[in-house]
Amino acid sequence: MSQERLMQVLLAPIVSEKSTFVAEKYEHVAFRVMQCATKHEIKSAVELLFKVEVEAVRVLNRKGKTKRTGRGMGRRSNVRLAYVALKTGQEIRFDEEVK
Repeated sequence: MSQERLMQVLLAPIVSEKSTFVAEKYEHVAFRVMQCATKHEIKSAVELLFKVEVEAVRVLNRKGKTKRTGRGMGRRSNVRLAYVALKTGQEIRFDEEVK
């Protein structure tokens, strides 16, 4: 795996009430990832970008909903989420700058 590929795997962190609760209780962090990303790539990307140790990765594929837009029908895009379990004592803070 090249570093260029690993830099593109993580799209955005998920910061919501549910993800904050999961992060505090179980030391998991939620990310939106590329549709074709594997668990191994996600683990390597998190370790490379945030300099933390990853214990496990769980992946969730969420289907896009069909929504009505005016007179027509539209569809939201499919989303792939990754819940990354950090080893004890590890922490990712999103309010700091990445160096």
